[in-house]
Formats: sequence, C-alpha cells, structure tokens
Amino acid sequence: SNRLTLQEVNYVIKTVQAGVHDALPGMARETVLVTARGKQIKPKTLGQQQYIKTMREHDLIFAIGPAGTGKTYLAVAMAIHALRDKQVNRLILTRPAVEAGEKLGFLPGDLQEKVDPYLRPLYDSLYDILGMENTQKYVERHIIEIAPLAYMRGRTLEDAFIILDEAQNTTCEQMKMFLTRLGVGSRAVITGDITQIDLPKGQISGLVHAQKILARVEGIAFHYLGGEDIVRHPLVQDIVRAYDEGQYDEG
Repeated sequence: SNRLTLQEVNYVIKTVQAGVHDALPGMARETVLVTARGKQIKPKTLGQQQYIKTMREHDLIFAIGPAGTGKTYLAVAMAIHALRDKQVNRLILTRPAVEAGEKLGFLPGDLQEKVDPYLRPLYDSLYDILGMENTQKYVERHIIEIAPLAYMRGRTLEDAFIILDEAQNTTCEQMKMFLTRLGVGSRAVITGDITQIDLPKGQISGLVHAQKILARVEGIAFHYLGGEDIVRHPLVQDIVRAYDEGQYDEG
C-alpha cells in the first residue's frame, strides 16, 4: 500500500542492473518495528538489510559509512525493538562531545544547555520512533539515557543496548574506555563516518584505530555502508560522491 519514491524506484533499477535483485522481495517483507505514528521501519537497501542482520547476530558491531545511510536511525530502531522484546532493560545513547573543533568548555550555559546540541540528533531519532512524550517518559524513568561519552567512564553497563554515535570523533583512549564498559547481557553498536573526523590535526581517530586492531577479534562485526545506501534526499548521494571524488585541498 505504501507508494514507492523516485529514489526507491531508482534503487530497484540499479539493483536489477547489478544482477542482485533476487534479494529484494526478502528486503520488502522485513520490518524492524512500527513507530508511534504507525510508520513501518524497514531496510531500504540491501546494505541496510545486511546491517540489520548483523546487529541481530552480534553483541558488538561497528557500522561505518557516509551521512544518510541510516547507521544511527536503524541502530536506535533495533535498540527500541530489543527493549520492547525485553532482551535488554535500558538503552544508552552516547556521543563524544567534541565536534567541528568545538570543546564544551568554551560553550556558555549550564551542562544540560552545553550538551544538548551535541546529543540532539539522538533525540531526533527517538522522537521519530517513539514520539516525544514516550521518549520523555523513558528518560525520566532512566530506561533511556542520553549522555556525552565522558559520562560512561568508570561504569559497567549491564543488560543494556548501547549506541556510540559519531565514533570517528573519539580518541583511541575514549574508544577503549567505551568498549570496556560492556557488561553482562549488553549489546553495543558503534556508528561513524571516517570521512568526517573533527578531531584536532594529528590526533588518531579511535574508530580508525579500532578498525585496525579489532578486525580479527571473534564476535566483533564490522559492517560498511556506502553511497548506494544513502536514503536521504537524492542530492545527498551526489554530494557525498562529489566530495569523495574531488578530495579537496585545504587552502
């Protein structure tokens, strides 16, 4: 009953041309969950379908890809599904609070005011799936926690579905700290885009480092999404491709 968008039609055509269209019917039948407004959350590309499968099969997964591929949104959807299914008792969503060269110490206002702009995209996903009222209830009851990465230090996170977003902006030390928080009964999804690192020059991204040293660790999965998985405005795909091809010189 749902109408296909032009973007979805183009994706089907490309998939048929690539000769991998046999998987499309299975993708169409899959629903992660239904939002508070009755919208079905489904994979929109084969890459997204494989990402969902990987999240179901692993307790620790790294999802790496460009903006607009649904990395965070699908992780939040899977986390809410796990909560509803009583697989976990709570959700923890976190981000490093350093972006585009800004440090929290230089921002005005109290802590909540400082932190909120950095965490807003996580709230947006929750509001879209659960609705604002339900999200606020879960937050008040501490079933959902949304906090900067620094707040994870010294804790053991048990029976939780944990999402670390914008992981390309972690340092190696922060990434190790986060990964060693995982407690009994917990699952974690780490999302990031290694083409959008906002750390100071010369500082190694914890996500890039983790790719190298954890690639062969059994039980950890790395899933890569590409330009073909971008599900935002069709122009976003062209913009990402143009930047990838034209790796601009600074100055």
